[in-house]
Amino acid sequence: MREGGWRCSPIAPGLRRGWVSIDEHRHRLLVVLQAALGAVDGATCVGRALQGELPGGTLHLVAVGKAACAMTRGALGAVAGRVCRGLVITKSGHVDSGLCAQQGIHCREAGHPVPDRASLAAGAALLQFIQQTPMNDPLWFLISGGASSLVEVLPDGLSLEDLAGVNRWLLASGLDIRQMNRIRSSLSAIKAGRLLRWLQGRRVLALLVSDVRGDDPAVIGSGLLVPGSAGSRDMPEVPPWLRTLTERQPPVPAPGAPGLGVAEIRVVARLEDAKQTAADCARRLGGPVTLYSDFVDGAAAVAGRWLARRIMEGPPGFSIWGGETTVCLPAAPGCGGRCQSLALAAALEFRNQPGVALLAVGTDGGDGSTEDAGALVDGASVGRGESHGLDGADCLARADAGTFLAASGDLIQTGPTGTNVMDLMIGWRSPSAIAVL
Repeated sequence: MREGGWRCSPIAPGLRRGWVSIDEHRHRLLVVLQAALGAVDGATCVGRALQGELPGGTLHLVAVGKAACAMTRGALGAVAGRVCRGLVITKSGHVDSGLCAQQGIHCREAGHPVPDRASLAAGAALLQFIQQTPMNDPLWFLISGGASSLVEVLPDGLSLEDLAGVNRWLLASGLDIRQMNRIRSSLSAIKAGRLLRWLQGRRVLALLVSDVRGDDPAVIGSGLLVPGSAGSRDMPEVPPWLRTLTERQPPVPAPGAPGLGVAEIRVVARLEDAKQTAADCARRLGGPVTLYSDFVDGAAAVAGRWLARRIMEGPPGFSIWGGETTVCLPAAPGCGGRCQSLALAAALEFRNQPGVALLAVGTDGGDGSTEDAGALVDGASVGRGESHGLDGADCLARADAGTFLAASGDLIQTGPTGTNVMDLMIGWRSPSAIAVL
């Protein structure tokens, strides 16, 4: 199963979250992370992208995704006084109360990663917002990861129960985000560019924060404003019951068809931006830096072991990767997420090895269904967790990495970050550490 279906269990009775003193190397990794997140912050990136934009007339904003509030703040700052109304749709717990208190800005929370009734209500609100926007007024869209679940309009013949069941299956399927969003798009009246029909020929600007490999606008948020591919030839293998649903998909608009809106698409933040900033910050801190082009994916535990070996056997200093892994869940999973599983697997490889560390975090500030973004492990992590009576390998096998990492003091909490560009993995090996051969 993918990590999205994780349910956080309480830490075992008698256990408390451990605390680890922040030594110089762990501190440096956290400084690098902070710089990387700042570089892809939704407010910063949107503000930078809109420099010099002078929309004619009063402006109307739609923001959807985990970074919706931050992106809206960036737009408001860039075109101060020009926005007359805005609709902001984001994940529960990601709402900016100060933003939503501003006149004309209406905020909604909806279900993620499984769409719920609030997601359908958000979809209805989105269509109403568009219909009530004067044709001659500029309309901007701000879209980030999470939009696929947060806003939806169902086609005829599909129920909310059908939609939720499909998404639960997707979260357990091991499919990558491109394949998942291809299926989601086939079961929607607004995805795969179908929302363009509601624009009735108007031109709009769309700014995107990318949470997908390759930064394809047709995949980000399931392509609300980008006509996607249609037909069964590019559909991943799915069970017969799901195949039956997808075969009834609404038609996808052909690019340039009469009556469609026209969207100018700009991707304003991506994983590579975060990685490059992390590397620049690490160099300023004085350490050698190796920036890897590898996209880290596949099973989280396998990736964690692989990254640990690369750190121990590779050059000293900082090592920087990005990507998005998956986790296969047992029948009764414990607590954690893909970054926590990856980190615990790395910690098991690091065991008793001095001078090495790995930070693995989700850039949106979440990992699985926990409030932790990920973890920062080192050669002493396993020993710290075992001092509480836990077995790291057993916790990893039972998808309970979060419980072990809470006891070892290695979990990282950031809260919602205002961005979402997949996951960062930042490693460290001291020059004095003996390479493992």
